[in-house]
Amino acid sequence: MTSAQLPEPSGKVALITGASRGIGYGVAEALVRRGDCVCITGRNEDALKEAVERLGADRVIGVPGKAHDEAHQAVAVERAMEAFGRVDFLVNNAGTNPVFGPIADLDLNVARKVFETNVVSALGFAQKTWHAWQKDNGGAIVNIASITGVSASPFIGAYGISKAAMINLTLQLAHEYAPKARVNAIAPAVVKTRFAQALYEGREAETAASYPLGRLGVPSDIGGAAAFLTSEQSDWITGQTLVVDGGIFLNAGVH
Repeated sequence: MTSAQLPEPSGKVALITGASRGIGYGVAEALVRRGDCVCITGRNEDALKEAVERLGADRVIGVPGKAHDEAHQAVAVERAMEAFGRVDFLVNNAGTNPVFGPIADLDLNVARKVFETNVVSALGFAQKTWHAWQKDNGGAIVNIASITGVSASPFIGAYGISKAAMINLTLQLAHEYAPKARVNAIAPAVVKTRFAQALYEGREAETAASYPLGRLGVPSDIGGAAAFLTSEQSDWITGQTLVVDGGIFLNAGVH
């Protein structure tokens, strides 16, 4: 995105974790397109630099690091404050799903890793953003959960359990941070990203056919939802989980 293509600045700033690609990048793109300045994080420094250039280095900075690293969390918030002077919005998108199989045989160390990245890191970023800006100035937080957090999810149970915890984290933060900051979650179904590729690779048409809307999600679908939940149009919404699933839950009824 070139400077000439950017809209007038909105005066708002967002910090988005895990945003060098996939859903996080889709959210960053949506917020930049409406005029926000954005700080994105990611583990791969080269991929992060490329994402910053694509989004527009005039309004976007990247801070490399691992989401569960508390030092990285602190640096990311500090860099955003130094660069832009505020952090109105936090989007907790960073996540991991390193295991596929029944939880009866799950390595508990793997379970700990999933929770550290998917849940504890989100809490860490929420704490640091709160104290740096939102406590005194307000704002909004969006946690990227998953439909696996509101249903059974065979073979990715650890991931689903962590996303259920993230949904409850959303409720707790919404209660504690009100009225200054609003906190909501988005629960996507399968979105076409490298992260979710194993769920549809080689059988995309068959998988998409099971969705009432006839297709899998794309990152911009989640970007649009996040843009809404960080906008004035959602000023009276907090503690909610917005399911963005192409209608797949409609198939759970009696047939």
